[in-house]
Parts: sequence; structure tokens; C-alpha cells
Amino acid sequence: MDTIQPGQIIIDLAGQKVPVIKGGLYDRFRSNPPLPVVEKERPDIDLGWFRTIRKEKKEVGFTTYSPNFYYSNSSITAIYTADMKTLKKLIPEKVRDIVKPISITPGRGLIAITAYAYHYCDNDSYNELSISIVTAKPDAGNWGVFSLLREIKNNSLWGYVLKLPVNTELARVRGVVGYNLPKWLIPIDFNDKGDSITFTIRDESGKPDFSIAGKKLDIKTTAPAIVRSNFINLDKNGQLTHGYTDVRALKKATSKKKEDVKLGLTDGPLSKFIQSLDLGKLMRYDYQPEFQAALYTPQPVQQR
Repeated sequence: MDTIQPGQIIIDLAGQKVPVIKGGLYDRFRSNPPLPVVEKERPDIDLGWFRTIRKEKKEVGFTTYSPNFYYSNSSITAIYTADMKTLKKLIPEKVRDIVKPISITPGRGLIAITAYAYHYCDNDSYNELSISIVTAKPDAGNWGVFSLLREIKNNSLWGYVLKLPVNTELARVRGVVGYNLPKWLIPIDFNDKGDSITFTIRDESGKPDFSIAGKKLDIKTTAPAIVRSNFINLDKNGQLTHGYTDVRALKKATSKKKEDVKLGLTDGPLSKFIQSLDLGKLMRYDYQPEFQAALYTPQPVQQR
């Protein structure tokens, strides 16, 4: 990436020239900022959970520290039924031998569309869109809705990530090189004004492509819950890897009303991809205006 904005500098990351915020967390600490520094800069954030987690130095094509900390974030998720034949074709055979799409009804699986705004994290701030197939846990059997309910009960979800565009080059390079994730760089706008949270995704030319808007639901006070989101994919050598994110929800509400979340589809490439999934019934909408997360670097999956 050649473009540099005011307030940015260029660093070398995995042999690539990447613009980052000058004096930002990543510029200064390369994903390992001391928590006292974070506390001083953002005294409004409760760092208690992060103090219980030990980071480890990792070499993943560049030097990093795992897990990556996400201190203050927002997200909305919409889970829909989708065409099972299409979902199976989208998962590489080697991955499909380990994890299989959950079948909700004959011929229908599940797609999760999640938009994230990472307001303050180890790699500064960025927005992201995730499109994932909901899968069963490896070697746990695939019992449809019962498998899904078991994962929810155990606070450990599984999925295969199909698309993961981001709006900073730092997030793209780190995700592709370090986490084997399907990331590319496009504009993603976040707006939380009014009674909904809206993410607008543009194509590489800047033309509006896709949007997702979720209603701001009423929040009931509950103790923060930690849910693990697992993903299995292939590294650059075609080897299976397993990574995961622990998400600590500080504020969260759920709905099954289809009017609470709206997808804005166009003739853009991302919209066309979503349309090809043949989305059906909304199964669940999650509104998460405040959460924290710890993203762990993937590890090789032991071959069976």
C-alpha cells in the first residue's frame, strides 16, 4: 500500500510496507503494550480481565504477542439459514473433513454475518465484516440444532470464515500473514447515531456495496460472559490450523425479530456473494455495543 494519510508512518511488517498511526499503540509496542500505559491513556476502560491473561511471544511471519487484546469494541450479528449445498462447496475438503456445517432443516445450514468496530485495541482501531459458516465442533457429531444448542451452552462456537474484509492495511496484513484469514482492504464505515448501529461496506472503488443495520436493543444488566469463537482454516502451506477468540460481552442483547436487523444489498461483489448463499429465515440477531476480546494465534491441527 503506497498511500499514507496525515498522522501516519510506514513500518515494515512481514516484508510489506504498512501505514500505521504515528505514536499509536502498534507503532510503539507492536501488539504488546504494557497495561499501565493502556490504563493511563484510557482510564475509562476496565482492564481487570486482561490482567488475568498472559501474552506469549510468537513468530507468525512477523513477531507478535498472543493473544491480541481488543479493549473496547462494538458489534452486531445476524444469523440466517442458507443453502446447505452452497455452504459445503465453500468449505475446502480438507477443512470439511474436520468441521461440517450445522444442518438446521433439510437442505439448510447457517450463515453468521457480523460487523465489528474495534474502537481501541493493540493494533489501534479498525472496522471489519465477517461472513462465516456455522459448523459443528470437530469430531463431536453433527446433530443439527442440538449441536448448535450444545455449543451455545458450552460458550464455545465453531465456524469457517468465508469473508473478512477490513478497513486498515495493518489489520489486513496481520490477518492474512499471521492468522491465515481471508482479509482484504476496503472502506467500512461505522455509524452508531440514532436508534441503530450501521456498517456500510464499499467496494475497492469506493462505491457502496453492502450494509447491515441493527437496532439498539434494550440491555439487561448481567454478569459479563466469555464466549469462545473457534475457527479452522488452512495456512499458506495448505496445513490445517485452529485459532480462536475469547469474547467478553459487557453489554449484549438478543432478538429473533427480523425487523431488528436489515441487510442493504446492491449489485456489488460482496452483495452478490451474500445473495448466492440464498439466505432465508433470521435465526438470531445479537446486539453487542460493548465487549472485550482476546485473539489467539492459530496452531497446527493434529492430523487424524
